[in-house]
Parts: sequence; C-alpha cells; structure tokens
Amino acid sequence: MSRIALILLLYVSPLLALGQIGGKRSFEFINIPSNPRLAGLGGVNVSLANEDVNLAFSNPALNGDTLSGLVSFSYLDYFADVNIISTVYQHDFGKYGSWFIGINHINYGDIDSYDATGAPLGSFSNNETLLIIGRSHQVGVFTLGGSFKFLNSNVSGFSSNAIALDLGGIFQHPEKQFTVGLTFKNMGFVLSEYTETSDTKLPFDIQLGMTFKPEHMPFRFSLTGYNLRQGDISYFDPNNTEGLEDKGGLDNALRHLNIGAELLLGKNVNFRFGYNHLIKQELKLNDTNGGAGFSFGLMFRVKAFEFAYSRGGYHAAGGSNSFGITANTNLFLKRTKSIL
Repeated sequence: MSRIALILLLYVSPLLALGQIGGKRSFEFINIPSNPRLAGLGGVNVSLANEDVNLAFSNPALNGDTLSGLVSFSYLDYFADVNIISTVYQHDFGKYGSWFIGINHINYGDIDSYDATGAPLGSFSNNETLLIIGRSHQVGVFTLGGSFKFLNSNVSGFSSNAIALDLGGIFQHPEKQFTVGLTFKNMGFVLSEYTETSDTKLPFDIQLGMTFKPEHMPFRFSLTGYNLRQGDISYFDPNNTEGLEDKGGLDNALRHLNIGAELLLGKNVNFRFGYNHLIKQELKLNDTNGGAGFSFGLMFRVKAFEFAYSRGGYHAAGGSNSFGITANTNLFLKRTKSIL
C-alpha cells in the first residue's frame, strides 16, 4: 500500500503546482502521435518498455537491446492535406551498445497566399522535420536513456532550427509485469529564429507513467501524466462560457492524464484503446463530443513483419488514421546465413 501511495503522490503533486496557462511554442508537431501504437493508446506513453521501436520518440529508455534489428515505417493521415511520415531503426554495435535513429517529417500541404488587399499571391508550402538519435543502458531493474534531436521548421520561406535532448528512465519490476517511466522532453535551445523579432520556444515537458498487466488477464493498462510542468492547462474562450462549471480541480487533473489499454490475444494479435481527456474537453462540440479523445487500433504479426493501424478521434468532423509496418531484419539475416 505504501508503494501505491507513493506512486499516486508522484502523479498528483505536479498537478497541484502553479504553472503557466496556455502559451505559444514552436515545433509542436513532435508531440503529435505519428505511429499507430501511440495513436491507438491515446497519444502519450512513456512506460511501455521493449514493445515497440517507435516509442523511442516518447522515451529513449523504452528501447532496450531486444529491439535491435527492428526497422519501422509509419504514415499518419492527419487532417486536410497534412500528413506525417516517420521511420526509426535500431542497431546493435556490440561493445558500443544498441543505438536507434529516426526521422519524423510533417508536410502541411500547399496553402494559398494573399496580400493585404486580398489579391492572390500564389501558394506556399510548409514542412517540419525531426531527426533523432540515441540509446539506452540497463542497470539492474532500471534503464536509462537519452536521445539527441535536431529540429527544422520551414514556413513560407521562413526557417528555424533547434537542438534538443530527451532524458528518460524506467523501472521494471523483477517479478511482476509492472513498469514506471519518467522522461524530460525537449530540453534545448533554438539555433536560428524565423525572423529577427521572433521568439521561438521549445515544447519542454515532463511526463510520468506506469504500465501494468494483471497476472491472469489478457489486458495491459497504461496511465500517463503529461504537461506536468504546468498547472491549469485548460483553454478559456471568453466568447463561450458554457461548461465553465466543469473546469474544476478534478477536470484539470484529468486533463493531465492519458489512459491506454491493450487486449493481448497471443503474441501476434493486439487490440489497443485510448482515452485523452484534454483532447475530449478542448475539441468536443457543445452538444456532443463526436468521439473526441477516444482512440483505437490493432496490430498483427506475420512472420518477420508487424502491421498496425490506429484511428484517433479528435472532432465530430473526423479523426486521423495511422498506418505502420515493422520488419525484423534479424530474421532476414538468419535466413541469408542459412542459405549460404
């Protein structure tokens, strides 16, 4: 009971801290769940260890040596013409450890441009790119990880670059299927601004989560706290006062939590479900939530390949679809050696 109380205290105490309301930050695209597992589990997870090579973008400590040799490609059909392509690969370099490298690229499509009088000026393109490289190291029941990030943003001919660092750690129970993860994300600085007067800020965040699987149940549950450096993260619209009575302490605390669940039907089939209260509250309509905040997905394996699909609910107008394929190159190398 004392351990449970300690975990709950770690969750609740940051929520009671005084923080900033709202804020404008650049490079927010790196917080979009671009791979199917993360999208299907609600969008945030820092404690699902050694399960998916794509989770290197969430917490560098989640990618243990067992994921070496895996390469993954993901595609997110977001909204309108916006889409994200993501890829990550992990390789074992022997005495130098197991390292991962990944790229996350978002394309916003072509946008029409007009001058002050409304005359058309043609169209312009916008895109942003994240390059990540890092590794993890296990010490007993603890695993520590770090990743270096290079970020580039291009908006209508204006460009900004930044470098950032993610530091994370996980605790894995030696006997139970119970994991606790903590990560400090996007610590860094801007190398170049969009303009001389712009003030670009990185989306720094602290995230804490736990994942557990009951011994005799085919389910695995995850609970993740995020935006922990901020207190009240609700958005106040002065033109819409309906529902303000719901924005109390409990509602604000829930806005910091992401809930995910997986139905494990053997090693080759996995169903995923997620709920994000912040997305639900901020994007729902006055008369209906339209599925906002709810997500689901599935995964199945066929020999050396893993296929995944997820759908994230954002608004009554629709959601996003994420597709992914992961290949185990170790099996290819074994077959090549056996043929030779």
